[in-house]
This record gives sequence, structure tokens and C-alpha cells, in this order.
Amino acid sequence: MVNDPIADLLIQIKNGYMAHLKEVNVPYSIIKEKIAGILTNEGFISGCDVSEKNKNKQIHIVLSYKEKDAAITDVLRVSKPGRRVYEPFTNLKRVLGGRGIQIISTSKGLMTDKQAKKQKIGGEVLCKIW
Repeated sequence: MVNDPIADLLIQIKNGYMAHLKEVNVPYSIIKEKIAGILTNEGFISGCDVSEKNKNKQIHIVLSYKEKDAAITDVLRVSKPGRRVYEPFTNLKRVLGGRGIQIISTSKGLMTDKQAKKQKIGGEVLCKIW
């Protein structure tokens, strides 16, 4: 049983990159699908789609490489089930000088730190990816 599905998603993607896999499959949840969509839009993964086999939904994630180098170097789960971390938009800092992103859960849905700053809304900092 997975207690933290977001951390499970991030680690499966990171392990896929470390093993030089072309794709990974993760169990489906709505928040995982939205996080995968953000990673696709930001260029950290090539694409994602939802497939259903034997009544079990899976998210099929295609990993992205740049000349054999992984698009994701590392991930950090910031807000955890036992310790939630909330930040106003004024405290959202750039990750590695702008090379990485933070995924924020706001009242207007999931978005990157750049989008949250532009819309001037804060929220729960789910993770940092670079």
C-alpha cells in the first residue's frame, strides 16, 4: 500500500530515468495525471496518456532524454502527508536559478511556481523538480 501517491509517482519517474528506460507505467489517480501533464508541458517528460487494462487504470509516461542525459536530475517532495508546507506567492523562490520548477496546489488547481507568481496566489508546495 502506498501512503504517498505523489512521492511514489516522482520516485518511479526518477528511477525510470536512472535505469535509462523509455517509459514507465504508474497506477492512476487524478492528481498524478495532473502532475504528469505539468511535467509534459514543462518538458521534463515527452508525454503521458491514460490506459485501462483489466479495469485497472494506468498512466503511461514517456521519458525524455537530451543526448542520453535525463531531463530530470532530481526530485524533492516538499509537502508530505505528515507535514504540509504552505507558502504565499511572495515566498516562492526559483529552483536552481530557474532551471527547475515547483508544483503548487492552489485554490485554482495544480500549477507551477511561475504560474502561481503570475496569478499572485500561494498554496501547498508539493514538490521541486530539476
